[in-house]
Amino acid sequence: MNTKNTRSLDTETARLTLRRFTPDDAPFVLRLLNEPSFHEFIGDRGVRTLEDAVRYLEQGPMASYASYGHGLLRVSLPDDTPIGMCGLLRRSGLAHPDLGFALIPEHWGRGYTLEASRAAITYGRETLQIDTLLAITSPHNLRSMRVLEKLGFRLVEQRAITEGAAPVNVFQLDAS
Repeated sequence: MNTKNTRSLDTETARLTLRRFTPDDAPFVLRLLNEPSFHEFIGDRGVRTLEDAVRYLEQGPMASYASYGHGLLRVSLPDDTPIGMCGLLRRSGLAHPDLGFALIPEHWGRGYTLEASRAAITYGRETLQIDTLLAITSPHNLRSMRVLEKLGFRLVEQRAITEGAAPVNVFQLDAS
């Protein structure tokens, strides 16, 4: 896969642009985080207003860029239409960074998640020198599990990553 500007978080693939979120992305984030599929497979983040969405971006992805040099990125088509998010996260309940992704449903089934994930993995490997990546899914999220398997992740365990939370599938991708 060709990526542009591998020293930066922002990158382009054959069909997508991945870039850092800004507060201006709040309207799209409000929509994405309130999709029924997001609530079912990822969880309800309590984002109900544009102000909530700005706060989510500032305290989540944007804070992650500053702290870790990576985070969730806005995924868009060449015409700048946002379709989702994808990137590397750092969670306190996991020993290694993990890959996260979510697209609005009308863009499922076109290979965009796979393409964006490959770009995020390449950035993690080549720029951040990350050897081990994790990914988590709810146990019933078959679509995401298929994407992870295509990327080479393998299921290593099922457990709660925070106290009192429901168990999730934990997948691992080692450098090879």
